[in-house]
Amino acid sequence: MRALFRNPDFARLFAGRVVTNVGDSLYFVAAMWLVYDLTGNATYSGIAGFLVLGPSALQAFAGPLVDRWNIRRLLVGTQLVQCVVIAALPVAAHFGSLSVWVVLTVMPLLALLNQLVYPAQTAALPRIVEDEELVSANSLFSLAYQATDTVANALGGVLVALVGAVALFAVDAVTFAVAATLFAFVTVPAAGADDDGDTDARPVEGDGSPGAAEATPVATDGGAGDTDTPADTDAPDDTDAPDDSESGYLAALREGVGYVRGTVLVPIIAGATVVNFAAGGTVMAAMPAFADTMGGSGAYGALMAAISVGSLLGALVSSRLDDRPFGMLSAFAFVLSGVLWFAGLAASTTGSLAATAVLFTAAFIPVGVSNVLLSAVVQSIVPERLVGRVSSVLGSAASAAMPVGALVGGTLTAVVGPLVLFGAAGISILGLGVYWLSDARLRGLAPVGDIETLAA
Repeated sequence: MRALFRNPDFARLFAGRVVTNVGDSLYFVAAMWLVYDLTGNATYSGIAGFLVLGPSALQAFAGPLVDRWNIRRLLVGTQLVQCVVIAALPVAAHFGSLSVWVVLTVMPLLALLNQLVYPAQTAALPRIVEDEELVSANSLFSLAYQATDTVANALGGVLVALVGAVALFAVDAVTFAVAATLFAFVTVPAAGADDDGDTDARPVEGDGSPGAAEATPVATDGGAGDTDTPADTDAPDDTDAPDDSESGYLAALREGVGYVRGTVLVPIIAGATVVNFAAGGTVMAAMPAFADTMGGSGAYGALMAAISVGSLLGALVSSRLDDRPFGMLSAFAFVLSGVLWFAGLAASTTGSLAATAVLFTAAFIPVGVSNVLLSAVVQSIVPERLVGRVSSVLGSAASAAMPVGALVGGTLTAVVGPLVLFGAAGISILGLGVYWLSDARLRGLAPVGDIETLAA
């Protein structure tokens, strides 16, 4: 992995990801806790979760934009806008006008911008590293995400208790400005510069090619030799990108959806959708109330950090497991995760925050492994010019249920308490493991490096 950091563009992209993730994580902890603290009502936590997660359902619409726009400009621009938006919160506090409604207004704006940031980073990665480095690069990116989450979540809860949420919002504004500076010096080669080889992929709907029902190679040339450099900021990222008209945008969107259709990604999305409703959204909404029973904002930061530590450890070991059959590895990972999650809930009933945090950490290690390997599969099989669109379609489809889960979870938490919602999350994770074991397409997936096509 150290060799990757000798690539200056990867090093800058990685550093920018770390800094912007710090800002995202500190802001999220401060905002979610502030909403609960201002109202004392888990229903508002559910509304906040809905507003944060809702824009993720629109990520598919961001994919064509990511694939056609200059990636460096996109990354820099989004960070600068986030800097301005988050700075509005301490300004509102200074003038005595900070309320729960101001926070709830800012949250979806930042979430909308992130729907461009993360697909852009995903699309840039296979352009600046070699194919054989993708698993390690994704592992490091996941490491950056989870490590900063771990530190920021742990510190965020403590800092909220010590200095207040408003001070954290001011720090967030600075982190976004720093990230913009780092991204400004990343050089992103044009898509397709090294993508003329034999890539097994399903033809895209509407591409006019014969045999559209069969899995055949997709030609992905164009843009060879063009680079996105500081001296050439107007260079497009893909010379074969569709035009900027509305019809061109819709064609690009259909192309991304068409690629996914009929592949093994469809059952993966289906299972993830159920779990994201029952586990992702509801846990986010119920966590402040759950943590309040175990010590308040400090416990909230510790539990959020525990989940991040688990995903971080999973990302660290994922590169050592990429030679194992991906299907069976993922199936057993989800089953193990569900069992450990229930063990953590049992520990919480004893009042032991330490035991609960440790078991929550263990529960998310298998999830972290599976997530990193899935990202590597998509980036190594999908043609470079489609990575942004396909990644956005996957993120949007799998995440669409999370905002609804948050809204439902917040409402139910106010009625039945957070423990019941956490139990439902555990059942859904176990169910996902059983689903992978019962589906021959998923169960039979080969090791990451041996998967040649995503056709079902």
